[in-house]
Amino acid sequence: MKRIAFVFPGQGSQYVGMGKELHDNFGVAREVFEEADDTLSFSISGLCFKGPEEELKLTENTQPAVLTTSIAVLRVLQAEKGMNPQLAAGHSLGEYSALVASGGLSFAEAVKTVRLRGRFMQEAVPVGEGAMAAVLGMEREEVEKLCEETADREVLSPANFNCPGQMVIAGHSGAVQRAIEKVRQNGKKAVLLPVSAPFHSPLMKPAADRLEKALEEISVKDLRIPVVTNVEAEINTLKHRVKALLVAQVSSPVRWEESMRRMIGEGIEKVLEVGPGKVLSGLMKRINQNIETANVEDLQTLKKISS
Repeated sequence: MKRIAFVFPGQGSQYVGMGKELHDNFGVAREVFEEADDTLSFSISGLCFKGPEEELKLTENTQPAVLTTSIAVLRVLQAEKGMNPQLAAGHSLGEYSALVASGGLSFAEAVKTVRLRGRFMQEAVPVGEGAMAAVLGMEREEVEKLCEETADREVLSPANFNCPGQMVIAGHSGAVQRAIEKVRQNGKKAVLLPVSAPFHSPLMKPAADRLEKALEEISVKDLRIPVVTNVEAEINTLKHRVKALLVAQVSSPVRWEESMRRMIGEGIEKVLEVGPGKVLSGLMKRINQNIETANVEDLQTLKKISS
């Protein structure tokens, strides 16, 4: 048996229609969507299946929608293929999906929390004041130096270390714009991202503080499956550390490349992306081409999976 890790997508992987095939064909998936609707007191399932896209793209809707779809896929994988991973991780919001998969968080508490997390992150910085940009073809040290040189007394810092040559920066809009211009002047590529707030930057501290209070209401159970955390890119098995790591995650960079290398160091041979899209599978191919990767999000991709 190959050592398998499950990885769970974050914001940006959503699309109208996600999860519908599995909902229509498997009772375990239907139950997840029904539980989400009941917990949130509105039809998040309707938003996933029918949109409208503009509403699905709102951060406080996107986060519970992606989490719900990911857990529906997970339940189908477990029921139909009998699959469980040796390790789990999730990109930003996806860390909550990983914690549900590990048994650390109940699905209902996770979906309620990420709805609030989305709202807190959206409200932390007025629309237009913050931005994010993808920076391509540069080394980590170059990106860190770029942020220092173009911040000009504003906030600007690395937000995602995704894979070699693909990083994201976040901060005040003016600083992000200056950084984009400097990157382009140097003949490299930088792209402004279509997001409404500077996620994973120090500007998210007000959201982190509000999330800390919200997390006081939920209970964390023992982690049956270790989770590689965004903040440390290290394996966590301790339930008492979960809340502090989730709070720190909001205003800290996502250390995804390091997290995946940590998994590989643990002998993981196959990585399954569980949930909408295949962003993380693409990143893994850039991190290590020798690792078998696949994504599961609908009937077609499910059929290709062998346990």
